[in-house]
Amino acid sequence: MRRLTQPIIQNFSRILSDFLPPTLKKPSPLPSPSTFDIRNIATNPVPNYRNQNLHSNDSIFGSEVGTEEILESFEALESTLGKGDEMKYGLACLKVAQHLDSIGFEDRQKTLDFADKAFRILNDHGGDDEHRSIKVVMALHVLGSVNYGMKRFDESLGFLNKADKILVKCQRDSESFDAKPIMLAIQLQLATTKTAMGRREEAILHLRRCLDLKIKMFGSDSTEVGAAYRDLAEAYVAIIKFKEALPLCLKAMENHAGKLGSNSVEIAHCRRLLGVIYTGLEEHHKALEQNQLSQKLMKNLNVDSDFNDAEIEAANIQIALGKYDDAITTLKNVMKQVGKSTEEEDKSRTKVSVYITMARALCYQEKSVDAKRCLEIASEILKSREENDQSPELSGEIAEGYTDIAEIYEKISDFDIAISLLKKSICLFDKIPQEIYAQANAYGRIGMLLLMTGKAEEATPYLKNAVEGLKESFGPKHYTIGYAYKILGIAYMDLDLPESAAQVFAIARDIIDDTLGCDHRDSINLCQHIANAYDSIGNYDVAIEFQKLAIDGWSRHGPNAEELLQLAQIRMEDFQKKIAGPGRFSRKF
Repeated sequence: MRRLTQPIIQNFSRILSDFLPPTLKKPSPLPSPSTFDIRNIATNPVPNYRNQNLHSNDSIFGSEVGTEEILESFEALESTLGKGDEMKYGLACLKVAQHLDSIGFEDRQKTLDFADKAFRILNDHGGDDEHRSIKVVMALHVLGSVNYGMKRFDESLGFLNKADKILVKCQRDSESFDAKPIMLAIQLQLATTKTAMGRREEAILHLRRCLDLKIKMFGSDSTEVGAAYRDLAEAYVAIIKFKEALPLCLKAMENHAGKLGSNSVEIAHCRRLLGVIYTGLEEHHKALEQNQLSQKLMKNLNVDSDFNDAEIEAANIQIALGKYDDAITTLKNVMKQVGKSTEEEDKSRTKVSVYITMARALCYQEKSVDAKRCLEIASEILKSREENDQSPELSGEIAEGYTDIAEIYEKISDFDIAISLLKKSICLFDKIPQEIYAQANAYGRIGMLLLMTGKAEEATPYLKNAVEGLKESFGPKHYTIGYAYKILGIAYMDLDLPESAAQVFAIARDIIDDTLGCDHRDSINLCQHIANAYDSIGNYDVAIEFQKLAIDGWSRHGPNAEELLQLAQIRMEDFQKKIAGPGRFSRKF
């Protein structure tokens, strides 16, 4: 299990208004596609829908269960079939395809050929009722699953969407038709495929449907439903929506405690996830409490593989609480445990995490030389791993490592190294479609760093790429996109393009208003940016209109925003003087 969280996200608002708001650094992709692959669902099994509607399917090959036996039996059967046996042939192709897909057969093209034959035959000769439809859906499911395994995500999505439409029609046309098992399988695969495409927001809709289906199939207090609640909570964490994740995780923990007891592995995982969520909500004391309870359970249950990761998470929470010495002590304990690991890959991965987190603690203690040494060691390990293994899975992990290291170089103002590392991570993320968000974040951070160093023209394409990546991953209305547009607007202002700036500031404000509310500080701040843009254009009437909104907004925030209110009022005076006559002094902030 990959670590669920990484340290606090680089808070760009502390540099220049923030590319992302205060929150966690993006967790390791959660859920990963394998979490929802129906071949790997150990904790939330799907009933064996594959045979329930095939009637004589098992008799096609007798009792043969091995791959070689099934393929041999298929060849023997194929030689005996004649005209009028199309249905039997289609069912045989379907069973072979399902078997090969379920075992992850190495020759995926062969599996695909069987599934394609099954679909074509069953679609043409399967009759015209719900039983025919369910067979077609099963074939489409295998086509979707195999194409997903071959990384043909668009093709996978096409087959799965077609299957979903057929099932919806069957449910509508026949009240007695129970398609919940196959519907669950389709929804899980849709979530898997869309997650792999980086379309995480859409994947969540399918996970919600999975939860509803499991409640109907297994009952609300079942372990399957508990696992579905946690899957959904993890999915929300992956798109940094911690408020939505919290009640789901609590529901999962309540469910597992009732069915499995308070000291189960499932409870340990729920508590660890709660630690991530509370950190994202900046409730660090609660986060540390849940993390420690999780560690205690893992230790008692001998879950060594997750224990070190949980301790590193604890160190990051301690850093967030300002307990830097405690964090360093925690990390030293982890390093002692690393030596006991027999897996070289696990050792390397854990060492990188320890050195990066150690560097972060040292950075906050203003020990830059020691922090840099830790970062150099972590970079050397990552470089070695990159040279020895270029698989997409490892590429994502290495890219995350480079991104984390870059964040600390940013803190110590070594921007050139930070940009170089972020560019490396972008190249590595290119191999992994599901990491669109992480890649967009890297683009945004490069854009921010270039903007901070006066290179607005060079920053602009990076910021545009960030916007597009975030939109592709989260849809058009996620609040992070509002922040991205805001920074792009600042770049346009630096380039003396106030018309373009006004446009993107307006888009940013609409998104922030929709997601965080018009009284949110960032929405008010955007009114100020829009006013400044119209001031530069020379449209002082519109500038005053938005400046009034900024003043009204800050006045609603009370004493905490008193200084900002005063600055906004001074700015209003500047606009009013400009209307009264040209050449007046203007103060911008």
